Amino acid sequence: MTDRLSAQIAFLKRADMLKMVERANVLIDQSRLENSAEHSWHLALWALVMAPLAEPDVSIDRVIRMLLLHDLVEIVVGDHPIHLETDWDHLADAEQAAASELFGLLPKDQAQTFLTLWQEFEADRTPDARFAKILDRCQPLFQVLCASDPHPDHVKIARANLDGGRAAYLAQVFPLAYHHATNLLTGSETQDNAFTTRLEFLTEADQLKSILRASRLMAGDRFENSAEHSWHIMLYAWVLAEHAHSEIRMDRALQMLLLHDVVEIDAGDHPIHGQVDHAAQEAKEQAAAQRLFGLLPDAQRSFFKDLWQEFEAAESADAQFAKAVDRFQTPIANLETGGGSWVDYNVTYSQLEARVRPAITGGAPALWNWLQPQLVMHFQSCDVTPLDA
Repeated sequence: MTDRLSAQIAFLKRADMLKMVERANVLIDQSRLENSAEHSWHLALWALVMAPLAEPDVSIDRVIRMLLLHDLVEIVVGDHPIHLETDWDHLADAEQAAASELFGLLPKDQAQTFLTLWQEFEADRTPDARFAKILDRCQPLFQVLCASDPHPDHVKIARANLDGGRAAYLAQVFPLAYHHATNLLTGSETQDNAFTTRLEFLTEADQLKSILRASRLMAGDRFENSAEHSWHIMLYAWVLAEHAHSEIRMDRALQMLLLHDVVEIDAGDHPIHGQVDHAAQEAKEQAAAQRLFGLLPDAQRSFFKDLWQEFEAAESADAQFAKAVDRFQTPIANLETGGGSWVDYNVTYSQLEARVRPAITGGAPALWNWLQPQLVMHFQSCDVTPLDA
C-alpha cells in the first residue's frame, strides 16, 4: 500500500505544475493571465452551477471529473490558444503522448481510468463529453465579455470565436449562452433566463483566483491562490479516495472541495498557523456564504450553502475525508519546497501534530501514516527538534 500511495502522490506532485501553465486569456479584473489549473477549477464550478441546463442523460459528476483532468497534458505540451495557427493533428498526437506519460505515474488501474476519461473528453462524442466541451467553450468567452473593461483584442477574438469559430455551434447546442454572448458583444438588451441568472455567481467566483494563500507552489516561488488550490485538492481527493477512513461518496466530497474556499472572496484566507480570531472569521465566512450563494437561484442557493456548511462542520464521512485532504496537500508542498510556509510561520513538529494530524487521521489515517515519518525526518534536519513545543 505504501508503494501505491507513493505513486499516487508522485502524480499529484507533478500535477502542481499545471499552476504554472499560462493561458492566453486574462482574469475578469484584467490583472494577469489565467493559468490552466484555476481555469480547470472554474470549469468544474461551471459544471455544477449549470447542471440544471444539461440534458437529462448527462452525469455532472463525470463532467466535473473530466474537467479536472482535461488540461493536465498542458504540463508537457503547453497551452495553444485557438486564435493562433497550430498544427492541430500534431498537437493531438503530442497530447496523447503527454496523457500516457502523466497518467502513467499512477497505479495501473487508476492510470487506465484517468486516461480513458481524458480520451472520452477529447473525442467529444458522449453526452458527458459534449457538455464538458460546451462549458469549455463558454467559460473563456464570458470571462472576456463579463469584464468591466475588456481588452479590445480579446473582444475581437471572442467575436471571431462566436462568429464561425469554435463557439459558433453554441447557437445550436446551448442557445441561451450563445444569445447572451451575442447581446453582450453587440450591446443589445440582455434578458434574464436560466443561464444569465447563474452567470453572475460564476463571474463573481473569478475573484477566488486572486486570493493568495500562505503556501507556495512546488514548481515556482509564487504563492498559491485559492482557486488553483481548490482544483488541486479535488484531484487529491479523487486520486486518494480509496484511503478514506470509511465509505464515502467521492463525488459529494469533490463538490464540497469545489466550493469550500469560495467564501474567501469576501472573508480572505487565514493560514492555519497564523493568528486568527476564529469567532470573527466564522462570522465573516457565514456572511460571505450568504452573499455569494445568494447570487444563485433559490434551489441551488440552498444546496450550495448546505454543502459548504457540511464541509465546515466536518461531521459526515464525506466532509471528514474532504477535510483530511485539505490538510494533507499543504504539508506535501512544504516538504517539497524545503519547509515553505512552516519557515514563514516558525512552525514546529508539535504544532503540526496538534493542528494538522487530527483532521487527517479523522478522515484518512493512512495518509497521516505515510506523511508522519517524512515530517519527522524534515524537522530532524532543521535547527529545531522534531518534538519541539
